[in-house]
Amino acid sequence: MMYNVLTLNAISPVYHGILREGEYRVGANVENPDAILVRSADMHDYAAGENLLCIGRAGAGVNNIPLERMAEAGVVVFNTPGANANAVKEMVAAGLLLASRRIAEGVAWVKTLAGAPDIGAQVEKGKKQFAGPELAGKTLGVVGLGAIGVLVANMGVALGMDVLGYDPFISVDHAWKLSRSVRHAIELSEVIEKSDYLTLHVPLMDDTRGMIDDAAIARMKPGAALLNFARGGLVDAQAVRAALERGALRAYVTDFPSEELMDAPNAVLTPHLGASTPESEDNCVRMVSRQIDDYLRCGSIVNACNYPNCKLGPCVLPRLTVLHRNVPNVIGSITQTLSTEGLNIENMVNQSRGAMAYTVVDVSARPSEALVERLRGLDNIYRVRLLLPQ
Repeated sequence: MMYNVLTLNAISPVYHGILREGEYRVGANVENPDAILVRSADMHDYAAGENLLCIGRAGAGVNNIPLERMAEAGVVVFNTPGANANAVKEMVAAGLLLASRRIAEGVAWVKTLAGAPDIGAQVEKGKKQFAGPELAGKTLGVVGLGAIGVLVANMGVALGMDVLGYDPFISVDHAWKLSRSVRHAIELSEVIEKSDYLTLHVPLMDDTRGMIDDAAIARMKPGAALLNFARGGLVDAQAVRAALERGALRAYVTDFPSEELMDAPNAVLTPHLGASTPESEDNCVRMVSRQIDDYLRCGSIVNACNYPNCKLGPCVLPRLTVLHRNVPNVIGSITQTLSTEGLNIENMVNQSRGAMAYTVVDVSARPSEALVERLRGLDNIYRVRLLLPQ
């Protein structure tokens, strides 16, 4: 079967090694797509066609995709957590130095000396205005210990910093990767109050929007530095500006410039460079291409944002995959419908995530098209697919 994959942004060509020619038609002009590869294009007004089965976001943030609407259209949305983690970690390393040593200001000042006599002497005389403390021995607070946060915390340990981490939802996998030297904070307030450098690595949600506001800044150490390479909306820009102006914050380094901070003192604004490395872009495309391929071919869901994850093995029997609302009696109605053709269930998996659920049934023989249509007509069903062994 040939699948059509639409690209909404310039996408690294490394997908060719996974979405192979002859099996996939990939491009910006593909019609009736089965899947979409996207980076930053805004999809909130995108009308999903009936053929659309999944969207692969080559990156971590999915603010540009209407997750709930796509879920109700039976479209699984994937992202690539961790694929750009090293690139962002390296930007945080630069951010720590920019916040501490006043490098950006020093570079700008040196440029003003062009054409001046005896530049060397002027540099020696003026350099004291850009002096700053070393990182070693200072406390680094890391809020969020996902793929990026763990790397940042471990990097802080390697730099000789006292690292305090906070994440009430840390996964087992990420906990295993965390250095034993990272101290675990029970409350967010502890990290805010004890950190000389506070760095944010959490997703932007209703619960985290504006989490660093006037009240949070008031609890920070006088002269602490704040770093934000996660999402701009995590901080109250006006509160940060006021803190910079009165000296309550030493510096604010962010990858998300905003109008309020353009001329704020000691604000270092970079143009969203966190994942802007060729290695990161390639990693994201490879990861999401594998996720699309696994879902289209065998129904496996990995790193979904609007449906539960459900990692499956290869399709060796006729397989029915059902995306549905997570309410009582749906599974019963599925199995009852299968029984009308005398199909034996060889294996069944059901996973749920909030309001959405995913049920996968391997059956003993190929069901008829009429049965598949009856499944599609059941209440609370969003999508039914029949996958056959290849």
